[in-house]
Amino acid sequence: MYDPTRISYARLLEIFWESHDAGSRPWSRQYKAAVFYLGEKQRAEATRSRDREAARIRRQVHTEILPGGPFYSAEAYHQKYALRGNAVLEQEVAAMYPGEEEFADSTAAARINGYVAGYGDLLQLRSELAGLGLSEAGGERLREIVRGYEARRGNREAKETACPTR
Repeated sequence: MYDPTRISYARLLEIFWESHDAGSRPWSRQYKAAVFYLGEKQRAEATRSRDREAARIRRQVHTEILPGGPFYSAEAYHQKYALRGNAVLEQEVAAMYPGEEEFADSTAAARINGYVAGYGDLLQLRSELAGLGLSEAGGERLREIVRGYEARRGNREAKETACPTR
């Protein structure tokens, strides 16, 4: 749930546009991208941010700006999708959070899912790895995944020593 005392709506929008391919067309209505707002002020802010993003990418933005309403969690098989694609890490996290609801609601599982999906870097992982609850082997597997993404992105600044083993 969005908490404006923890992060501003403007910053939330910045993070969204930084991590979202606004020019991609959705596969279907079920998978459409959307920014939700509560109230006229947020609607205007979301619309301005969308327009800035369209100008930045010089393409049409397919992300909709919609009023917020009831929120329903996706089906279990959609939860932590990237993590579920890595059998080793999924098994370890599922052992910590054995119920589907526990797994879906776990902040640690969400963080691990983000790293497996390619978000975050070695320095960020280093700062929070101990709090994720992974075994030594699980932590090393996650570091390998993040190193691979950084290598593909050409991040030469992130040295092997940036995220040493425990």
